[in-house]
Amino acid sequence: MSVQVVYKNKAKSSNLGVIALFTEDKFQIKNIRNFLLKDETSYVEKIIKNKRDTKQKIISFNINTKKTLILISVKNNLKGSDVESLGAEFYNYIKNNSFKDLSLITESVKSKPGKDFVGRFMHGLKLKSYEFNLYKSKKTKNNLKINLIGKQNTFSLKNKLKFKALEEGTFFTRDLVSEPGNILHPDEYAKRLIKLKKYGLKVTIYDKRKLKKLGLNALLGVGQGSIRGSYLVTIEWKGSKSKSKPLGFIGKGVCFDTGGISLKPARFMEDMTYDMAGSAVVVGLMKNFAIRKAKINAVGVVGLVENMPGGNAQRPGDIVKSYSGKTIEVLNTDAEGRLVLADALTFTEKKFKPQLMIDLATLTGAIIVCLGSEYAGLFSNNDKLSKQIFDAGEKVEEKVWRLPLHKNYDKLMESKIADMQNINYVGGAGSTTAAQFLQRFIINKTPWAHLDIAGMAFSKYGGAVNPKGATGYGVRLLNQFVEDNYE
Repeated sequence: MSVQVVYKNKAKSSNLGVIALFTEDKFQIKNIRNFLLKDETSYVEKIIKNKRDTKQKIISFNINTKKTLILISVKNNLKGSDVESLGAEFYNYIKNNSFKDLSLITESVKSKPGKDFVGRFMHGLKLKSYEFNLYKSKKTKNNLKINLIGKQNTFSLKNKLKFKALEEGTFFTRDLVSEPGNILHPDEYAKRLIKLKKYGLKVTIYDKRKLKKLGLNALLGVGQGSIRGSYLVTIEWKGSKSKSKPLGFIGKGVCFDTGGISLKPARFMEDMTYDMAGSAVVVGLMKNFAIRKAKINAVGVVGLVENMPGGNAQRPGDIVKSYSGKTIEVLNTDAEGRLVLADALTFTEKKFKPQLMIDLATLTGAIIVCLGSEYAGLFSNNDKLSKQIFDAGEKVEEKVWRLPLHKNYDKLMESKIADMQNINYVGGAGSTTAAQFLQRFIINKTPWAHLDIAGMAFSKYGGAVNPKGATGYGVRLLNQFVEDNYE
């Protein structure tokens, strides 16, 4: 459902069809009497007496044949993420009750809980309203018009731009993850990234020929069974006047993952269209920085490949020389994401010399076994960086949980004939050994964190502010991380 928001300073309640008012907790209506006629207030008070003990946060009823009233109960001392979740819940209520045109009286919030309450409320509503229906032949025209009535200062211009940037960045991420593999293959993905130049981003594409010349053989090996190209794309944002080193964000972009020669089971393989979600988060984050003119220097680096079992595909037992110079014995071609990231991490560190690096990847099924769909796995070589990411996640309800890295895990990745192997054949600690593998490609001890988002990138049932399907997890998390610590 598309949402149109219209801003108005004033409107008479007698002229409004469906009106929504914020009440105090448990539908205490002291603060909304000014927005209703006297006889309407008496009627509402009678209705509320029977509703006050309800656990519902939103109720609606007809005042007369021409007017419907929606009441939204607002608890005291709500966190920003709680306000956004309430906005998302309001959207669901509107959708389920088929409201198409309503007026939200912003000044009915008596004591604004948290900063920019209305802005956050509408932000949550818009995030929840996302739909991906590009390939539906019959598109239903579900348009929702919300008239925001009240003083403009309830929605600060600064936060208005911030929320717009986050929404566009998150929606772009969700769009990319939702695309089918036959449409968003590496060639098409690279073309779409070129279009980001119009936002002021510098986009550089390294194709197969350039990558081979540079020696990114670990990344190239993953894509060599596909008829599509393999790419490394860098996206630079220079928003700081200083010549400070950039923040580095790296994403795994396996546009479709069959597992290669180590073929996956057919069941649920269709979900492997979202194996490029880590790269989509990086792309959406960089778009967000550009739209809101973030006062930082940042670089996004994504490795785009397709893992297919073609006649030229990489075989189990092959040995590749990575960009770092270290050799890898590929025992399982379905442990491909770490090969893409290995080269991308070293490349980012050598070329851009970033202050820090954060990579995101739908890397292991083991992280879902461990954390389900509530937390992303966090692995890091730096305590300060870990805490900054953790704290940002708590603020926006995109949570992470730190798991261990330790030199004792290295022995599980040792190879008899190369510097390392790409899987742990002993078993156990699947997510940790994958992260331990990646850590070997941090050459200059740059502060680094790895986010395994396999359980978070796609949801079968939806979350607080995301519908079913692609979640866009990570864009808001990393934007908050940057806001809190580097702007």
